[in-house]
Amino acid sequence: MISGFKYSDSNKRYHTQNYYFKQRFGCKVIKVSLNGGFTCPNIDGTKGTGGCTYCSAKGSGDFGGDPVKPLCEQYDDVRRLFNRKWKNDKKDNVLYIPYFQANTNTYAPLERLKALYEEVLSFEGAVGLAVSTRPDCITDETADYLAELSKHTYLTAELGLQTIHDVTAEKINRCHTYADFLDGYEKLHSRGINVCVHIINGLPGETHHMMLETAKAVSKLDIHSIKIHLLHIIKGTVIAEQYENGEFDAMTFDDYISTVCDQIELLPPEVIIQRVTGDGDRETLIAPRWSLDKKSVMNGIDKEMSRRNTVQGAKFIPQ
Repeated sequence: MISGFKYSDSNKRYHTQNYYFKQRFGCKVIKVSLNGGFTCPNIDGTKGTGGCTYCSAKGSGDFGGDPVKPLCEQYDDVRRLFNRKWKNDKKDNVLYIPYFQANTNTYAPLERLKALYEEVLSFEGAVGLAVSTRPDCITDETADYLAELSKHTYLTAELGLQTIHDVTAEKINRCHTYADFLDGYEKLHSRGINVCVHIINGLPGETHHMMLETAKAVSKLDIHSIKIHLLHIIKGTVIAEQYENGEFDAMTFDDYISTVCDQIELLPPEVIIQRVTGDGDRETLIAPRWSLDKKSVMNGIDKEMSRRNTVQGAKFIPQ
């Protein structure tokens, strides 16, 4: 336990999702990635085509379920996988949060959303719901429904920000601005819905300073949680072609560790850090290959935070 940091009962110097779930639910909680067969407005032509330049054909849901299968089968498949992984835990002490991950999971008529969300909440062991979406795909009607749903279950809306810099957002074909993000965030926040913000380090053209500016901006919002991702350069994507043409460099291990630790110091201590890196597919990941050793990345962050003798929020400036 880190002296003076109340959001940890281990050597972690930041507020982990595992710690939060343990405090809230009293046991291990696992998010089960599902594919509801959604698309995105920058794929279907509404705002653009091709999708985000870094996304795989699975829409950032590479480790989610198979969209051909019913949601109940996807859920059971992932549960079996995790039950084998956590075989030392009693299965009746593990709970689950269905997580609509791939593409934009509010980009559909409300009746379809209701049917999908309420179906997965009925699954055995489900104690909540996580919905990944774009900030420009949240109608008032959808936000009202999510607010009502959140009164009855643990619900988190995960918003893809990636960067506050519109020049970068345009490069990666996000087809929305930072102002659009703030509008979407406010629709959720004003209704009391838990918001998790996603950011990506290592986007083309972004400097260390720009990545910290994104973290600083997020620190000023009243968010529930954050996911910090490393840009994965995946075969078959536009960004892979740009990388192979020498248009930008992938982050080094040391630069990534330093950047994430700097960002953690800027975030309020009560904000849950759901991720400090991502999961790369060994078969399709071009770079950075060092990220495949996820344990090494996480240990590197722990070691650097310890070396600095710092904790989450050490450089946070309250408003």
